[in-house]
Amino acid sequence: MFLKGKTALITGSTSGIGGGYAKALAAEGAAVMINGFGDSGEIETLRTELESLSGAGALYSDADMTKPEQIRAMAEQCADELGPVDILVNNAGIQHVAPVDEFPEDKWNAIMDIIMNSAFHTTKAVLPGMKERGWGRIINTGSMHSKVASPFKSAYNAAKHAIAGFSKTVALEVAQQGITVNTISPGYTWTPLIEGQIPDTMKVRGLSREEVINDVLLAGQPSKEFVQIDQIAALAVFLCKDEASAITGANISIDGGWTAQ
Repeated sequence: MFLKGKTALITGSTSGIGGGYAKALAAEGAAVMINGFGDSGEIETLRTELESLSGAGALYSDADMTKPEQIRAMAEQCADELGPVDILVNNAGIQHVAPVDEFPEDKWNAIMDIIMNSAFHTTKAVLPGMKERGWGRIINTGSMHSKVASPFKSAYNAAKHAIAGFSKTVALEVAQQGITVNTISPGYTWTPLIEGQIPDTMKVRGLSREEVINDVLLAGQPSKEFVQIDQIAALAVFLCKDEASAITGANISIDGGWTAQ
């Protein structure tokens, strides 16, 4: 448990990829603060599981990632109750699909706030402490859409490209201070959200389950296999190790070959 004594703050972590990050870091001994929305009972179950995995504390914050003052308060609460943030994972995100000339402005602003602006505010809040202690890990969840685009996802593509650029800039600023900053960019990942879309797509398109998976969801993913949450989480854990201290400013694809095309 090489992260014993460390504290991780993970946004957008009550389920899916963020929940996977939380479990993997807790399994290495880190105290963890999770954040996001969802069923209160399920969130509490996850929180207690994290405590069991780590043998350390685990907290939940319902901070709204569109509200800078709530983001700052979350970081302060984490530091006060669990310890100063050593590992920050910016994972919060939402999606909306529409042609750019029909894209609702409120949706555009929400996607930018939740994906990009929140990462700025969390990073600004925790970076001084990391500098003071001479150690830190910042991991930003990108996407294959941080490298390549898809139509009708202008806000998401823009925000994910921005998060990758932001990571590079911060990495350069702190390169000599024991802090690394990287982007992990998954392709289509097997989550409950994706699984739940399959029956409706089967019905609407008149396709079998296998056809929906291979010809619709994984059409652009050369491996024809979903990325697994535990694979993404394992990469995050590695980036926290001393052996990964020379990896900074990187945008690491874990996408079944999507961006190799």
